[in-house]
Amino acid sequence: MPGKLVLVGTPIGNLSDFSPRARQALEECDFIAAEDTRVTLKLLNHFSIKKPLVSYYEHNRREKGALICQRLEAGETACLVTDAGMPAISDPGEDLVALCAARGIPVAAVPGPSAVVTALALSGLPTGRFCFEGFLSTAKASRRDHLNAVKEERRTLVFYEAPHKLPSTLQDLYDALGDRRVAICREMTKLHEEVIRTTLGEAAQRFRTELPRGEQVLVVEGAPAPAPRTLSLSDAAALAKERMAQGMAATQAAKEAARESGLKKGDIYRELMQANQIQTDFGKKE
Repeated sequence: MPGKLVLVGTPIGNLSDFSPRARQALEECDFIAAEDTRVTLKLLNHFSIKKPLVSYYEHNRREKGALICQRLEAGETACLVTDAGMPAISDPGEDLVALCAARGIPVAAVPGPSAVVTALALSGLPTGRFCFEGFLSTAKASRRDHLNAVKEERRTLVFYEAPHKLPSTLQDLYDALGDRRVAICREMTKLHEEVIRTTLGEAAQRFRTELPRGEQVLVVEGAPAPAPRTLSLSDAAALAKERMAQGMAATQAAKEAARESGLKKGDIYRELMQANQIQTDFGKKE
């Protein structure tokens, strides 16, 4: 019987957020795969947990991922942790979970703190629908393509950013998306937690001179809804005529044109019939 991989969420700042179930998972597993063993060792020492640690991070994920899976297939249980928050979210643990899924190895989760949803909840921006975009690329072309791909996205956008990159990222966001509302969340759950609610333009200007500290989560307002399409009555009738040419009945075509133009269905129908009558009369022989 294969063992299993357990994804264990760890505190994003305040160690009091570490759940009893998460502690139990670390105590009962055979070994722990950690993004940075030094960071995880501090957590283990704080809770008096002694377990073998295996380094698993971006630059060794292919080699170590295969070795971890071999141990799981031999019957061991491993916990996967990241430095802070839920593993496999904007994290190389994503690859390990996919590898386990491909090899039929069970994967379980012990949910824990998440910087994404914490920042979203604190932002004061719409939370019903959102897109998590992770870290922007440091390569200019990739960064530009990424921002171009989301500039029409109407859902709230969430980005991660390191403090030393914050000024340039805010400027790039402003240039690509315009002056939208943004919440800059830093040091969440820690002593110096701060949420700066402002606009991208004001934030870009502020952090040209102010030194940001701590990991940042940026919650950016989505694109505004497009302006309603405005059509004249004759344009709406022409639109209905196009629908009729595609096989739609006149009344249904007028209804569709009314929905798209905001005009009344009856007015469009009369305009459509009048245009058809003129065309018919024009085609008659005297």
